[in-house]
Amino acid sequence: MQRALHIDPVKCTGCLQCEMACSYENEGLFNPSKSRIKVFTFHHEGRFAPYTCTQCAEAWCQKACPVDAIQIDAATGAKVIVDGRCVGCKVCTIACPFGTVNYNSVTGKVIKCDLCGGDPACAKSCPTAAITYVDADWTGIDRMRAYAEQSLAGTA
Repeated sequence: MQRALHIDPVKCTGCLQCEMACSYENEGLFNPSKSRIKVFTFHHEGRFAPYTCTQCAEAWCQKACPVDAIQIDAATGAKVIVDGRCVGCKVCTIACPFGTVNYNSVTGKVIKCDLCGGDPACAKSCPTAAITYVDADWTGIDRMRAYAEQSLAGTA
């Protein structure tokens, strides 16, 4: 069974524990700028929204890579960067419509969420369960459709 990150921004308090856990897991230091997950702040509304790679089924970053450095992890389904193949051309960073593939100037390679090999540090560290690791078949689409139908029925 494939799993995926599920993000509920309503539960996010902006504590940045996810960013800290990610940077420590992947870089060995607590530095949010090295994190593969980011928390976007809506200052005027006082709200926060974590975002990271959604592991797209039709991954533009993967298709754009000229050296096939983005491969699918068979165990997790994550699109992962193979450092030995990455030449740091940054084409994938341009191809990603969500801006979740980033260049690491220290290594000269790109970085993106790889689901921590199936045990995402961001989800484990989130104190409010704004980030959870769930069955990938549960995407919330049925709930969104039901809500939309309910809203439409209320306007008729």
